[in-house]
Amino acid sequence: MSKSLSDLLAILNLETIEPSVFRGKSPNTGWPQVFGGQLIGQALVAACRSVRGRLPHSLHCYFMQPGDPHIPIIYRVECLRDGRSYSTRRVNALQRGQAIFSIMVSFHVGEKGAFDHQEEMPDVAAPEKLTAEEIRKQPPFPGMSEFIRHYYECERPIELRPVEIGRFVGHTARDGRINIWMKATAKLPEDPALHFCALAYASDFSVRDPIVVRHGRTLFDDRITPLSLDHAMWFHRPFRADEWLLYAQESPSAQGGRGLARGLIFQPDGTLVASVAQEGAVRDRP
Repeated sequence: MSKSLSDLLAILNLETIEPSVFRGKSPNTGWPQVFGGQLIGQALVAACRSVRGRLPHSLHCYFMQPGDPHIPIIYRVECLRDGRSYSTRRVNALQRGQAIFSIMVSFHVGEKGAFDHQEEMPDVAAPEKLTAEEIRKQPPFPGMSEFIRHYYECERPIELRPVEIGRFVGHTARDGRINIWMKATAKLPEDPALHFCALAYASDFSVRDPIVVRHGRTLFDDRITPLSLDHAMWFHRPFRADEWLLYAQESPSAQGGRGLARGLIFQPDGTLVASVAQEGAVRDRP
């Protein structure tokens, strides 16, 4: 088992304190605060442990305080509903007795419906053509900062392969549309709920990028103060988080120090498996 995969499984493997109370730990990444995707993924694990025979179909959450990566996070699950078709859970994440994050998760038994349609996947380069070796051959690569190169080449639980690498050297996407391939770096266990939690974890990667790319900026710009405010996700169709998925992102609006980003997640064959929306605070530093 690769170290990055074991790290992902360790992140998502919460310690049970009581039937509805769990403890999660943060990996030693060197970042000053807890990665938002970790909070989403761990809270979803806690919610899934309280439901039998049903998988999540949607989640809605708010980031209230930055998490301290040096302190364990306590997740308290509240059962709000168990109906014939749907179950609802609320999970609060706490540090030092204060809520830093809150999520509502809805679960569905799964059923057949009369209506079935989806958005089409963008026509982009396949992930096999976006290896580190291939990216180094592209003209924008020499102009990328060492920090950005290290960020995308370092080992992590989720492998990321951005399609439009020109955005890292100031190329502007006027429509705010960008794409990134992602997957868990190694094969995950055969547990559907775990794949949902892994994708929820990954869904916070780069999701605010389309807000600033319209303006020729990146979230790595030290003149910008980015902050996640809320996050919503809907699961549509079965998938594996350890196989390539295309995260197609856009930003329809930014104003008043806030920006909205949306994302559609596709399998390589074009099947839409999930949708994401996040509002973030995006401010220029004084």
